[in-house]
Amino acid sequence: MHFIYELIQSPQLKDPANKHKKIHRHFYRYSKGDFTGPVMKISQTKAKITLKGTHEYEDLILELVSMSISDPNEEFEINGRLITGSEISGLLTELGFNWDLKKSTGQTKNYKAEIIDNITKDKLVKSVEAFREHSYLLLSFILNPSCKVTTKKKVPQPSKKKVEDEDINKRVQFCVGYLNNTDENLKNTINFIIPDFKSELPKNWKTLTVVNNYKITEIEIPKNIKDSRLLRIMAVRKGKLIRSLDIDGEILEKQYSIVV
Repeated sequence: MHFIYELIQSPQLKDPANKHKKIHRHFYRYSKGDFTGPVMKISQTKAKITLKGTHEYEDLILELVSMSISDPNEEFEINGRLITGSEISGLLTELGFNWDLKKSTGQTKNYKAEIIDNITKDKLVKSVEAFREHSYLLLSFILNPSCKVTTKKKVPQPSKKKVEDEDINKRVQFCVGYLNNTDENLKNTINFIIPDFKSELPKNWKTLTVVNNYKITEIEIPKNIKDSRLLRIMAVRKGKLIRSLDIDGEILEKQYSIVV
């Protein structure tokens, strides 16, 4: 499951740095203050659902579009990039990939793999979940105009703008996915992206935009750690997750007290 989905189910995590790395890693970079989190725009016509997301929603778009593929045995080409902070050659072998994982030579220590490969629906869905704890899987593929994903291959720099000054329409171009508008696909889209708002949705809507913002009010610094990088990684942030949903111009909001 996507980290925001898990966080709204259990917003106050116990020992997040060790027991909830899949969620905790998305908060490494935050100090005290107000910050813009991931944004997703959902549009529907009679035939098609369009998902446009910022960075940190690309895994969910990839998952939802992959789940919509009807033939689990059909192979299709994927291309893109894997970026990870861990040496995960063993996991790649376990998943059946022979991607060439290379260590970066820059100041930021990470690993990257350039990807051109063939894959099936089930293998891709399994892989999305497997990489969530430590990696960003930036993939594109196309089966047909109603089943495709396009993702940029470079992770954007964290925004320095104030929350109210963010250009949401520009940010959500990071990853775009299309899937057929069936009852099952629409149900999965709502359940995976906005489960906390689904009882408040009108029967007929055209566009939904969900914005996740963070207000970090307290940071617990672990004791007996001197390495500044490790301190930032292991620190626990406390504050609020503020989720707003724009339904064709009408705004709803929910807030969660979080420990991450």
